[in-house]
Amino acid sequence: MAITPQEPKSSGSFPLRRWLATIGPGIVTAAIVFGPSKITITSKMGAQYGYALLWVVVVAIFFMTIFTAMAARIGLATQQTLLGTIRAQYGKWVSGLVGVGVFLVATSFQAGNSVGVGISIAEASGTSPVPWILLFNVIGIALLFFRHFYRTLERLMIAIVALMLFSFLTTLFLAKPTVTELLAGFHPSVPEGSTGLIIAFFASCFSIVGAFYQSYLVQERKKIGQASGQQGNDGFTGIMILGVMSAVVMICAAAVLNRRGISVTNASDMARALEPLFGRYASQLFLVGLFGASFSSLIGNATIGGSLLADGLGYGSRLDAKAVKLLIAIVMTAGSAIAIGFEKPPLELIVFAQSVTIFLVPFIGTAMYLISSNRALMGTYVNTPFVRYSGFVGLLALVLLACYNFNELFLT
Repeated sequence: MAITPQEPKSSGSFPLRRWLATIGPGIVTAAIVFGPSKITITSKMGAQYGYALLWVVVVAIFFMTIFTAMAARIGLATQQTLLGTIRAQYGKWVSGLVGVGVFLVATSFQAGNSVGVGISIAEASGTSPVPWILLFNVIGIALLFFRHFYRTLERLMIAIVALMLFSFLTTLFLAKPTVTELLAGFHPSVPEGSTGLIIAFFASCFSIVGAFYQSYLVQERKKIGQASGQQGNDGFTGIMILGVMSAVVMICAAAVLNRRGISVTNASDMARALEPLFGRYASQLFLVGLFGASFSSLIGNATIGGSLLADGLGYGSRLDAKAVKLLIAIVMTAGSAIAIGFEKPPLELIVFAQSVTIFLVPFIGTAMYLISSNRALMGTYVNTPFVRYSGFVGLLALVLLACYNFNELFLT
């Protein structure tokens, strides 16, 4: 049975203020997904293949939008959390496995996010990344003890995403990409040797875990009296921002790196590509963007892992609960420990963390798909035929992606 959501409290008489109040959860989801792995992968795609892989952004964003909308509508239609609903429908073992799985995924990504934070400051200051990894994880943990943690988190995410978007759009304007080649990039093609990057980007951008958490963000806003939207499409703006940022980074890499024949092997290569545009300030500008992407994901991914594990263990998912804060802090601590102890080059850890987390994703996505297609639970918020068919295709793509990664990691 569908539950009618609360009427949102007035967020002011100004349309802009009301619009900003509705897009918060989507902005948070975009900030979580757009981490250092996204910057690295999109830079590599643009540097190696120019504009030819822009079509991949459109496909990945399409499926991310479908599943984010599913999760948001679940948040509006149910009083229980998504994991609570899964537990009621399929049993505590299923919900427990999903909670533990998301926790492990978040911890893996946390290592990459810690590396991103560390190298962005270290390369700007010529120091070791280790103290910066420790410092900003401590800052992230300290944010847990703000009185209104959710609102603080949301405002921080919006500010950092805005900073990233401004920086990359400025770069795009100055790069002056070739319009004809840019448009041709939206025609599907698979250049030789590009399959691995295509799959890595798809896994990175079509973040089923980020979409899953959208239901929690929507319900959190309902509880504080700011229900965000009545049709489950409040995340649309945030996901479109995610797509724009991904495309902009790839276009900039194509317009600058590909033209100069520069391949991306580390963060310095990505920053070096901006020097013709911003002179001696190029590296600093790029590293600010890398820091913003890394730190926003540092907080966001830890929040997902800690709150969903707490929910799976029966402690609830309220961000102001002590158990949730403790588990979020554990994710941050474990991620920073892995980042510091990993012996291979930093960017290898970022990519590796992306690849090893794909195996639980089809399982998590299937649970969300089945819940959102259940008319008895969802009522008027149930998936439309278009969403059902599109979601099935997205799940099939995730299964194929998991099989490919299994083959690459263990059979070749």
